[in-house]
Amino acid sequence: MERENQTGAGDFILLGFTDDPDLQSLLFGLFLSMYLVTVTGNLLIILAVISDSHLHTPMYFFLSNLSLADIGFTSTTIPKALRNIHTHSKGITFAGCVSQICFFFVFGSQDNFLLTVMAYDRFVAICHPLHYVAIMNSRLCLLMALGSWLVSVLGSLPETLTILRLSFCTNIEISHFFCDLPAVLKLACSDTLMKNIVVYTVAIILGVFPLSGILLSYSQIFSSILRISSDRGKYKAFSTCGSHLLVVSLFYGTGLGGYLSSITTLSNTMSLMASVMYTMVTPMLNPFIYSLRNRDIKVALGRVFIKMVPHSETVNTCLS
Repeated sequence: MERENQTGAGDFILLGFTDDPDLQSLLFGLFLSMYLVTVTGNLLIILAVISDSHLHTPMYFFLSNLSLADIGFTSTTIPKALRNIHTHSKGITFAGCVSQICFFFVFGSQDNFLLTVMAYDRFVAICHPLHYVAIMNSRLCLLMALGSWLVSVLGSLPETLTILRLSFCTNIEISHFFCDLPAVLKLACSDTLMKNIVVYTVAIILGVFPLSGILLSYSQIFSSILRISSDRGKYKAFSTCGSHLLVVSLFYGTGLGGYLSSITTLSNTMSLMASVMYTMVTPMLNPFIYSLRNRDIKVALGRVFIKMVPHSETVNTCLS
């Protein structure tokens, strides 16, 4: 990148949401609250899974990894946005921008792959219940989790290296609250045709293949459920994958909306709102979806709270 073609400090300018001081204060409080809820909720899920031996199963192992990825995903963009709002600054260094793009793809891809792995776990549990323990053994689960992280990291490299090879002219204002890759590519003054092909090919591969795996798993799941004769059996089978299906719908629905808004001519406000949905709202809702619909998680979280307040005999009595 030709750093001399940038401003003196080598910064990009994140235009963000608004210059109105009153609205900025409102946004700061709202985003800070959402970020704290997201981190706290996902950390509680991780602590519950680690501390309760009843949750040492493949489904909850992958859920704890998903919570870790969600914390990383939100922490990639939101703290910087909060700092810029608080300090009334809009700058982000070139290194900071590249780092955001890199980690955004790492954690976003990890969400993709973990949701796919969790769909496969539900497929085995519903379609092959007698062989579930043999198939979803601890070794396979560990390999799938590590493989997801490895592929996510490797998949982010083409996106990151593409930005490093671009040159930018004087117009370095990004109409976003973080370094969104499509928005950054539009600022390049060098030829970006081949770079765009590489970037979007990798992005499609990292998105389409996991989604295809999820759809394939659920097609088999629904086919098996429809063959169950009793309504109670159908309900029980649906309930085991209801939370995951809701999270998948939220993740891909908001993610696709944000992606389409970033590459089309939608208004800047619509694009920002779509980005808020998949960078803040979806990771914040995931812990609530899994905890509110899952009795095991509720019990484990109760035990976590008891350990956090060991001297509260009243709480112990009520929860017992």
